[in-house]
Amino acid sequence: MDFTFTEEQQAAAEAARGVFAGVVPDAVPSPALTTGAVAEGLDRALWSRLAEADLLSLLSAEAHGGAGLDAIALCLVLREAGGVLARVPLLEHSAATAVVQRHGGPEQAERLLTRAGRGELVLTVAANGRTGHDPAEPAVVARRDGRAWLLDGVQTAVPWAFDADLTVVPAHVVGAGGERTVLALVPRGADGLEAAEQVSTSGERLAELRLRSVRVGPQEVIEAEDAWEWLHALLVTGTCALALGLGERVLRMTGEYTGKREQFGYPIATFQAVAVQAADRYIDLRAMEATLWQAAWRIASGAPGALPAAGDVAVAKIWAAEGVRRVVQTAQHLHGGFGADTDYPLHRYHAWAKHLELALGPAAAYEERLGDLLATHPLG
Repeated sequence: MDFTFTEEQQAAAEAARGVFAGVVPDAVPSPALTTGAVAEGLDRALWSRLAEADLLSLLSAEAHGGAGLDAIALCLVLREAGGVLARVPLLEHSAATAVVQRHGGPEQAERLLTRAGRGELVLTVAANGRTGHDPAEPAVVARRDGRAWLLDGVQTAVPWAFDADLTVVPAHVVGAGGERTVLALVPRGADGLEAAEQVSTSGERLAELRLRSVRVGPQEVIEAEDAWEWLHALLVTGTCALALGLGERVLRMTGEYTGKREQFGYPIATFQAVAVQAADRYIDLRAMEATLWQAAWRIASGAPGALPAAGDVAVAKIWAAEGVRRVVQTAQHLHGGFGADTDYPLHRYHAWAKHLELALGPAAAYEERLGDLLATHPLG
């Protein structure tokens, strides 16, 4: 089994490291010290640098100014973004453009992808459902009105909705052909669309989107049968990549601190109790990494397996959700009171880790999903 990344994938990761090298995690106010959101919008300067480095068009075809790469390359870039708490919708934007590339029509791709790759259009995805704990697709209902569609429902915790020009909204359709999910590209400011401000654990500005007979034309809807399933899998796997990058940076911070902090004349990193806890968290990170690349590879390659790709995605999310929580909790413990100091960035990583742990569903939801898959596709 060969886990070597291609030259193109490694080049994308290297470009990302260059762009994120100057990002300071504490460049915005701490969520612990701020009432409401830590900032009004995304980091526009960073967004522009990502566009200049061609990192907003990784998954788009070369015909639309993209690199034509895959989910693995995207996750390598997201891993770097997670390590610096990058305040940009890189995951949501990239996933939205990818589903347009893969499942949208030629007119949609021509109209959106080049501008999105240049950073002129910002896209996001409403993927958390009505409450954040239920499936996203039944939260909004779509019905035909001539050739157009009307959308009604609520989506909660939509990231970057106040910055996005278009929000991809999964919508439930019931008709003569049975039940299905379509993806509607809803523009900001559409008639009947309301956005109520919410604030995430990380202090970022989210939105509850309320749709009341929002009309979208046929050219704004993706009707491909498996488009939502594929998009959701990519979003979940990308979230795992962000969690891995965050966890790796936190463990590195912990190693640096415990290597300098002395007790009884020795660095506390030399104490067995400290070393064992750090080693356990290292194992968590390596398991997060292995399951992430398995899921990303299944999405990128479409290769068959003992279970559908959703099984590998579920395993990756279980490890990411539980692993990143354990990593930041151990880091807080080994830093002592210094870990809670708001002048030190660790508390921000803890807040972001909690958000990523619960984003798109906690570990328990994916354990249940994995159990259902195993019941439907018994191994052996």
